[in-house]
Amino acid sequence: MTDILSDLNWRYAVKKFDSDRLLSNEKIEKLKNAFNLTATSYGLQPIRLVVLRNKTLQKELVTHSFGQAQVAQASHILIICIENKIDSKYISDYFELVQKIRGTSDEILDPFKNDLVNDFSKKDRVQLQQWSKNQAYLAMGNLLTICAMEKIDACPMEGFNPLAYDELLGLQKKRISSVLVLPVGYRAEDDVFSNFKKVRRPIEESVIDIF
Repeated sequence: MTDILSDLNWRYAVKKFDSDRLLSNEKIEKLKNAFNLTATSYGLQPIRLVVLRNKTLQKELVTHSFGQAQVAQASHILIICIENKIDSKYISDYFELVQKIRGTSDEILDPFKNDLVNDFSKKDRVQLQQWSKNQAYLAMGNLLTICAMEKIDACPMEGFNPLAYDELLGLQKKRISSVLVLPVGYRAEDDVFSNFKKVRRPIEESVIDIF
């Protein structure tokens, strides 16, 4: 059985990828499915995943990533996005999917659906964006864990220009906005950071036990 703690200790934020090594379709499919299985608040999944494998576009994105070369070197770029509009229709569509998959009656679903529609109608655009971004970070964490288990190298990034990404990749047309970037692939043999010891506080300082 794979030792997940050893896998997590193995992973690090890659500073240099081997641009000649590409992830297999099988590995990419696992990452796609892991993203789709990520837990989200109310199960509403206000997040989307863009999987980019286009070296020309990847090189262009380096400029919009504060010069981080990993974006160009990586096998693929995973871009976690949020839905631009979470309204009553979006929520109703989710409950229709619940009914289709589980066969749950309207009598059971409608009270929950109506409560959500009412609650979300009171949130402004900034609040909805922040809520959606919280779900994106859940997905990022999940993907990093799966990457470690699959021995896929990754470099989580917040440092990029979302508006430039959205424009270059045409994300506005899909009614989504980029919020997080995750280059994935395989570490270069000469990435010196791969041999650095992981720096973490003692577990006694980072974890509080209450009995």
